[in-house]
Amino acid sequence: MGSGKTTWGRKLANHLNKKFIDLDHVLVDKIGMSIPEYFQQFGEYKFRELESQTLKEIQDDNSVISTGGGSPCYFDNLQWIKERGIVLYLYLTPGALFSRLQKSDVKKRPALKGLTGDQLRTFIEEKLAEREPFYNQAHIKIDQLNTSLEEICEHIENHAQR
Repeated sequence: MGSGKTTWGRKLANHLNKKFIDLDHVLVDKIGMSIPEYFQQFGEYKFRELESQTLKEIQDDNSVISTGGGSPCYFDNLQWIKERGIVLYLYLTPGALFSRLQKSDVKKRPALKGLTGDQLRTFIEEKLAEREPFYNQAHIKIDQLNTSLEEICEHIENHAQR
């Protein structure tokens, strides 16, 4: 959350001449409501089920897909993704994520539940600690504050040649 998945996904797709798919946008189109509305009405578990099902319905091998930050942490999503493509972990420190998320509209991020200040910082640290075992299974880990688009593409090309 706040790591730049959509921004970097678009850049990568353009640079690699691939289609860009944002899983959150696909979900919103499918359910006809915002993700925060869906969360509120049906809860996180139902959302995660729908998210997993929708991810697995995407049948486009020539694309860059941006998933939600929690997507790889539920069900068999991470394994499913890894078997079908190259997985990037766009790493940011908790402090960098805090700085970005503080500036964002927390109402559009249901997981943040309106948190600010120290509560937001603690939430980020805890959520990252919880999710990092999944994220660290990615094929490529990118320090996105210190890595250029060209370097990311080079990592992808090197991994694809293995």
